[in-house]
Amino acid sequence: MKKCLLSVCMVVMVFGMWSSEMCGQTIGRGGITPALVDKMRQSFKVDAATRTAMNAVAKNDIKNLALNREALIDSDHLFSHKIKTGEITNQKSSGRCWLFAGLNIMRPKIIEKHSLKDFDFSETYLFFWDKLEKANLFLEAVIQTRNKDFYDREVEWLMNNSLPDGGQWCFVVELINKYGAVPESAMPETNSSGNTGMMNRLITTKLHQDAILLRSLGEKGKSEADLRARKEEMLQEIYRMLAINLGIPPTEFEWRFETEDDSVSQAVTYTPVQFYRAVVGINLDEYLCLYSCPSRPFGKLYEIEYDRDMYDKSNLTFVNLDIQQLKDYALASVLEDEPVWFGCDVGQENYGDSGIMTPGIYDYSSLYGLDIHLTKAERILCRESVPTHAMVFTGVDTLNGAATKWLVENSWGDSKGKKGYWGMSNQWFDEYVFCVVVNKKYVPQQVLDMFKTTPTVLPHWDPMYSFIR
Repeated sequence: MKKCLLSVCMVVMVFGMWSSEMCGQTIGRGGITPALVDKMRQSFKVDAATRTAMNAVAKNDIKNLALNREALIDSDHLFSHKIKTGEITNQKSSGRCWLFAGLNIMRPKIIEKHSLKDFDFSETYLFFWDKLEKANLFLEAVIQTRNKDFYDREVEWLMNNSLPDGGQWCFVVELINKYGAVPESAMPETNSSGNTGMMNRLITTKLHQDAILLRSLGEKGKSEADLRARKEEMLQEIYRMLAINLGIPPTEFEWRFETEDDSVSQAVTYTPVQFYRAVVGINLDEYLCLYSCPSRPFGKLYEIEYDRDMYDKSNLTFVNLDIQQLKDYALASVLEDEPVWFGCDVGQENYGDSGIMTPGIYDYSSLYGLDIHLTKAERILCRESVPTHAMVFTGVDTLNGAATKWLVENSWGDSKGKKGYWGMSNQWFDEYVFCVVVNKKYVPQQVLDMFKTTPTVLPHWDPMYSFIR
């Protein structure tokens, strides 16, 4: 017995010495050593320019210090072609830009068609249904993944993305095709529609409670039909929470309008679907979603898992093209007074005070004395640049038939940018625009044929899944 104990003790001592030695070797190879720290100290020379930068950064906002005033002076808000639009909209503190932009491409057509002074859709109406559909999508996904471990990557992703505000163009299409649309007067904004944080937090907690229950019932052997019946009861509770926050979506309503000559129409009663068909009348299925993601091969069709807001509809599907093709099709559309929905990385090189979007508007490299630059493909791969925001092209400035800059209608109210509009340089389009939506009549047949091919399916953690909000 004593020999056994001695043997065990010797093994433990030897293993401990070995593991300690190996641990030391591992730390020694990659750690920051005193010698390396001394080398870094020696490399940092505090000359006059460096000391000035240190003092300035210590007391000021980095973006203000890096502002390139030459680039600012070279930019203007003059455009050779502009589409007549309505008043600037405001999504407030919500991630509804994809919905605002989707409805904003239709507003000019409605205003012109009916000679209106102005017109506003109810974003709240479609947002209500978007939230309910996303709740159903989440709960169905919980049912489908009920046998997977809670630490499985797909399950983890679902729990982190249970009820997002963000969306895509295809969400706009599916929502309108199913639920129609209503004017703003039929379902006005509420505090929660413009400030979604607390509403999202509470409904997400309820959904997570529901997810725990559904998984538990699955473990007890309940069938998928049983789980789906329980899910329908859960959705009634989600509907209640949404109605308290956003109001009850109308099943029918009266609408009358004022024209440019101050005459007032007779009131007409519509259902939301009737209103969209009679008053708007735009076939959204005629529009195509085109991406330019240089980290993936061009000339191919892609689909992204879970990139939808309805369980029983298709995922986001897009053709990936060179950025010049996106510009060509967007230009053809705008020149024929067709506004263009587009998705971009809005936070990059954007001087909101003047509504200027152009590369080099902030010169960080000069401030630090270093090269700080990645290509568009490299930024995508590192998740440093992804689609974050949707807006609308409503004008363009051209030279010899080519676009030099673009007029952008945003949905941040008229106090941002230049009374709600931005001027985007052609170079910014190259670097930070990822997708455009145009009518298929502006797209050549060879691109249309790509939509008939079998898509490459990308996982929901692909960079292009990024919520547009």
